[in-house]
Amino acid sequence: MPEELIIEQCAPTLAGIKTANLFPFRYTDRKVLFEKIREFNKSLSNKGIKMIPVKVKDGFALIYMYRPKMLETDLSNELAIKVLNSFGYSCSCSGKCIAELMRRLQTSDMFPHEIGFFLGYPPEDVKGFIENQSGESKCVGCWKVYGDVCSAQKRFDKYKKCTHVYKEQYKNGKSIQRLTVAV
Repeated sequence: MPEELIIEQCAPTLAGIKTANLFPFRYTDRKVLFEKIREFNKSLSNKGIKMIPVKVKDGFALIYMYRPKMLETDLSNELAIKVLNSFGYSCSCSGKCIAELMRRLQTSDMFPHEIGFFLGYPPEDVKGFIENQSGESKCVGCWKVYGDVCSAQKRFDKYKKCTHVYKEQYKNGKSIQRLTVAV
């Protein structure tokens, strides 16, 4: 898995300013894919980051890179718990929630809208997305905004700037290990 792809897709998570990112990856050898993920996890687990394939099928993997402690905080939000429980998630621990999300991703061609809770999106925006069936948002950036537009726009700008800086730093020789912030 190319480090450039990880930087491009996950810089805010590497920087510790976002809970998680999700990105697609085409692979030719399933065994090599899992070896690369294990190597990544071994090299960055001490910085509070983890990568898992949440869907693997026919040469395509959907990779979830996240910060477990940040995810626990996000999934302990009262609104997130209420919505996730209504979809049948057991919110007693983030690991169970991830397992249920993976099950849903593996068994359906539909993308579960509640995934926003797992990516660090504001709970009111995830709820709004679900209730409005992804329409009628106030603005669109990294996600569709149904709540605080000003706050969301600041986050969009922060993520965009972070990605730009990380890409430049990587291009100038800084390793992904050095770019990853310990949280």
